[in-house]
Amino acid sequence: MDVDTAKVDPITQGHSPVVEPGLDELVAAGATSGRLHATTDPRLALEEADVSLICVGTPSTPAGSTDLTYIKRAVRDIAEAARVVVRPASGFHSIVVRSTVPPGTVDEVVAQVLSEVPPPEGLTFGTAMCPEFLREGSGLADFYAPPFVVVGTRNPKVGTALTDLFKFLDADVQIVDVRTAEALKYACNAFHATKVSFANEMGRIFRHFAVDSREVMKIFVQDTSLNISPYYLKPGFAFGGSCLPKDLRSVLHLARTNDTELPLLAGALATNERSVRDVVDRVIAGPGREIALLGLSFKHATDDLRESPNVELAERLIGKGYNLRIYDAIVNPTRLVGANLRHVQSKLPHLQRVLTDDPHAALAGADLAIVSATDAGAVNALLDTPPARIIDLSGRLGADVEALHGYEGVGW
Repeated sequence: MDVDTAKVDPITQGHSPVVEPGLDELVAAGATSGRLHATTDPRLALEEADVSLICVGTPSTPAGSTDLTYIKRAVRDIAEAARVVVRPASGFHSIVVRSTVPPGTVDEVVAQVLSEVPPPEGLTFGTAMCPEFLREGSGLADFYAPPFVVVGTRNPKVGTALTDLFKFLDADVQIVDVRTAEALKYACNAFHATKVSFANEMGRIFRHFAVDSREVMKIFVQDTSLNISPYYLKPGFAFGGSCLPKDLRSVLHLARTNDTELPLLAGALATNERSVRDVVDRVIAGPGREIALLGLSFKHATDDLRESPNVELAERLIGKGYNLRIYDAIVNPTRLVGANLRHVQSKLPHLQRVLTDDPHAALAGADLAIVSATDAGAVNALLDTPPARIIDLSGRLGADVEALHGYEGVGW
């Protein structure tokens, strides 16, 4: 169930409304078999349902706190629909938050809404927090092989229902306190953001000594006892997307409101901003006004532009009078929906005019290419028609591109 027909309509037709590897096929199979239905009416969605999973957006407010408007609305919609639909045979309905929310949300915010709209006679509500750990671009793989499945609840019936729901996964369901489950997602995303910033700072300093920081980190991550895992520890560009920046701001806001200093996490946001500013400074320091930006989304295999550092970079360069042509193999402005569409409209209102799905067209006449895309089309176009300067933001373009005259890595 979703309030946005731009998301519901494609699902009813057997298509995914978002770009995610394998999801279109999965939606098609579900729609064809009759196991997957989509609607804008919560009453149709709640008919005889045992479990509701709340997966709405929790964006940042201007102050950095978490906006829980959509959480409250979803809980209210569920509670109101439950009063008029056919109840589950068990007489019990689990309301489960999957969105990232501050500790205390289920106990206080969700509970408050349910106190205002109590269940009808013969039906009982139970609540839980069950955070998701899906990365865009590898969402299905992450779902089927999660790092952990955690359910925060005080209600044994909810714990049993969700253990049952996830029994097809090769992972133990850990039942914990509600606030532990809420805090866990913030801890994970704050650490991921810190890893990105740490790797970028290593690249920023080592490049002044002719050190390839990619080689440093390649060896660094071999120590899985102390240095943990290699993921995120790759020098490159800033982090972005709909989770890491928002969740880091939320943690910092929670710290401020509780008179607690978190200089490490505050520094992660600061160094992330510095990563964007450094690229702008390097562009300004060089010649030429014609720029090809290859790659716009915040990571490969997704069309999500929310808080993409590439969008931020494009906005700043356009604001400084540079002419940009942008290539992205996946981003199609006509397919963007919801918060993704609103974000790009506010940042790059004329995107359709400067965006192309042909990397050769983006590179035509360019003085400089700024490259985060790593697809074969982008790499081959760089080799076919290399501009005078190339700034590589990913470090994954291959030896042939790195051998081109004018190539420079963002942190190596």
